[in-house]
Amino acid sequence: MNKKINKFDLQGKINIKEVIDYWIKGAEYNFKTAEFLYKGKRYPDCLFFCHLMIEKILKALVVKHTKSHASYTHQLVNLAMTAKIELNQEQIEFLTEITEFNITARYDAYKFRFYKKCNKAYAEKYYKISKNLYLWLKKQF
Repeated sequence: MNKKINKFDLQGKINIKEVIDYWIKGAEYNFKTAEFLYKGKRYPDCLFFCHLMIEKILKALVVKHTKSHASYTHQLVNLAMTAKIELNQEQIEFLTEITEFNITARYDAYKFRFYKKCNKAYAEKYYKISKNLYLWLKKQF
């Protein structure tokens, strides 16, 4: 996981395959972490890792589509648009909600409200949605 990626070849061009593999491996690791946290009833942390796994698989798709590095954004809908992934309205709404997991799990001003919101029912709903989105995005390769 800590392998430093070689972003450029000898001619200074991006190494597309290596960068895509980097994002895919990170996404898969975060997927397994989210699953572990869900089973352990660590719901806020689980949802944070759900965001990470989707962000990373989308960044792999951005690199595949654009042949350049993905931007430093955490906005999932923007990443999907950059990767030219066609989303329906429901998927846009889900990705918008999942994007909030990144912000609310990180910053103290939002954390406590997020923790209250993350009961079993809410976490189960968004864990399943995240898992389905992730598996669907993996099929885009």
